[in-house]
Amino acid sequence: MNWIIRSIKKVKFHTNLQEILKPVWKNITAYNWILTDLDFMPDGTIPINFDHDFFILNHGQFERIYNSNTQIIWGIIAAVPSATEPDSMYISQLSAEDPDVWKSNHFSIQESVLEIIAFDSSYTIVKFKDKNLSDRFKDYFQEQAIDLDYFNKKYSG
Repeated sequence: MNWIIRSIKKVKFHTNLQEILKPVWKNITAYNWILTDLDFMPDGTIPINFDHDFFILNHGQFERIYNSNTQIIWGIIAAVPSATEPDSMYISQLSAEDPDVWKSNHFSIQESVLEIIAFDSSYTIVKFKDKNLSDRFKDYFQEQAIDLDYFNKKYSG
């Protein structure tokens, strides 16, 4: 239930949230979103900026990013239950460059039901705790969604 996309046949660029989340978007409306360690290129006004280390957004706020053409270059983006009270100190220290983000079933934010790691506009790692969401994602992206364990064995020796 952990995938990596490195080819961008179905996406305009890494990491376009509208395209990455398209197959599961209608199933994840009840969550808040934590975004941390961000570097991005917005196409307009969105509810994130470079003034803060992380953001906690409700669905409506996150939907503004989803509906934009914002390119996430680096970062960790996590869907969490809306009742989650995140640890600000912990979240502000998370990094997409942490080697653990490449491990299957390792979630940087334990409460996450879905986690997206944008890695240098080259890779998008998507992890799910819900098998149905993972299956929808894989069915949509087909061969573009490579199993993270397989990718790690093949490319990291």
